[in-house]
Amino acid sequence: MDLKLKQKTAFISGSTQGIGFAIARQLLEEGANVIVNGRSEEKTTGAVKRLLETDPAGNVTGIAADFSKPEDVARLIASLPEVDILINNVGIFELKPFSEIDEADWLRVFQVNVMSGARLSKAILPGMLERKWGRVVFISSESGVNVPADMIHYGVTKTAMLSLANGLSKLTKGTEVTVNSILGGPTYSDGVAGTVEAIAGAQGMDVEQMKAAILGSTNPQSLLQRFIRPEEIAGLVAYLCSPLAVATNGSSLRADGGVLQVL
Repeated sequence: MDLKLKQKTAFISGSTQGIGFAIARQLLEEGANVIVNGRSEEKTTGAVKRLLETDPAGNVTGIAADFSKPEDVARLIASLPEVDILINNVGIFELKPFSEIDEADWLRVFQVNVMSGARLSKAILPGMLERKWGRVVFISSESGVNVPADMIHYGVTKTAMLSLANGLSKLTKGTEVTVNSILGGPTYSDGVAGTVEAIAGAQGMDVEQMKAAILGSTNPQSLLQRFIRPEEIAGLVAYLCSPLAVATNGSSLRADGGVLQVL
């Protein structure tokens, strides 16, 4: 299916690995001009190189910025061209008991997970509304609905992302601009893989056994019964970015592997 994204310009925050990288690759394959982003020049340049290896004719560039630093975000925004598609993907997480989450932890996670999307949307959405076409997609999580007890601060920020996207969608009346959220489920991204491998090594377990044990203990109700692959979320994101998806606006779409029982 042709998603009609040729020559659209897409910016994906936090896209040097995991879900963000998979989205960048999917949009590049659809003919979009893709701008990737990572915390460092090295990571960003590396992501551009890997994307060009799979699509040598693709138009892909990169802008490094650390979303925990407002000054980096301001510099990034100033260097962006006209953007048709904004993917608010950048995010951080950590496992931590609620009693040990201090104010600095709350502010750090909120700064990256929520304020990144708020700042980017404030800068980019007005142009979309003026042109009467654009796509904004927030990569939230099922953790924003079913908040995990061992990373409450992360869950709260994912809930906030849903609210932010919902509010922004109400600004798009009478245009073909849409703002939607993805409720991603347990995904085997690079960050998750590193955590799982570290736990497996510490406990002397095989990684596949550890993956099954973690999923069984944290999400036994999963219908997929395995971790989601990043590209399986990227496919839904690519569709939402398409002109074909204009009737989907102000929505939270599940790509959670059937983890959520109700929504």
